[in-house]
Amino acid sequence: MAKFKKASDIKVGVIGYGGAFNMGRAHLNEMQQAGMVPTAVAEIDVQRLDVAKQDFPGIETYASVAEMLKKSDVNLLAIITPHDTHAKLALQCLNAGRHVVCEKPLAITTAECDQMIAAAKKMGVVLSTYHNRHWDGHILEAMKHIGSGVIGKIVRVDAQMNNYGKPGDWWRTSKTISGGLMYDWGVHILEYTLQIVNSEIKEVSGFTWSGVWAPQTPWKKDTNEDDGFLTVRYANGAWSTLAVSVIDSRPNPYWFKVTGTKGTYIMNWDAGEIITHDGARTVTVRVPNPGSEGWKLYKNIADHLAKGTKLIITPEWARRPIHILDLAYQSSKKGVAMKAQYK
Repeated sequence: MAKFKKASDIKVGVIGYGGAFNMGRAHLNEMQQAGMVPTAVAEIDVQRLDVAKQDFPGIETYASVAEMLKKSDVNLLAIITPHDTHAKLALQCLNAGRHVVCEKPLAITTAECDQMIAAAKKMGVVLSTYHNRHWDGHILEAMKHIGSGVIGKIVRVDAQMNNYGKPGDWWRTSKTISGGLMYDWGVHILEYTLQIVNSEIKEVSGFTWSGVWAPQTPWKKDTNEDDGFLTVRYANGAWSTLAVSVIDSRPNPYWFKVTGTKGTYIMNWDAGEIITHDGARTVTVRVPNPGSEGWKLYKNIADHLAKGTKLIITPEWARRPIHILDLAYQSSKKGVAMKAQYK
């Protein structure tokens, strides 16, 4: 692994500068804010390369990853492409001796994660995932109160991301490209859950329902599921659930609830709620959430490369939610709970 004396020695780039959410620009800006130097962009859309040149005058642009790896001395690459391309592109970059940060999800299957981790170790380079929501204000606040013991020992975590409506006509609604309904926001929610439960994974059960929206989408037989649900059993006795749906007509589409032996914590975007009992009385305390500190992700990566600071989002950590999702879909297909290979 190349040694860097300071963050400004690290040349960074992105693979994928597509228009969705302007993520290519966002990644390079965050890398630059962490002290690293935007250097290269690889993108198959020539028009988007022109946008990159306007956003970062003087930046190197390439029409393919192979060309970039051959001609550029860029050190760290962020992969911002559809989910099913993450493993292939990451392996290409890792085997070329470049450090890699994949947009979440790290990959679609556990096997792909294993291949990526093995390649990073073999080449002595860093592999991480863009789990910037690890530092969202609402999870930071939740961790503070739950860690204080105010709701007692954690018994159960329930989370949902539901709505009712036809999925958009883009790659995120294709199962083979996206991984499935539970992969997009589900990865974030599972990462929150794993922070809170902090125990080994024992087994996973999954349930899916398909066919409502498929006839109305361009993917037809390849459309994401309409409804997905999974449960995780942990070594410490706790369990968690995740529900993701596009056929759920209930209001309040986002819900994250932690049930403990002494109370309950409701995690919402704007504020949390601590619900406990004082004799016959239910006491609810509303706690405002601080701002997000997602900038810490690239700061940590820069410090890890330049100063040897411990990497927070390790590939092994990022593999955990993927392993849960992988097992959940296997469970749904087989109709049985699946034992975890990775804890």
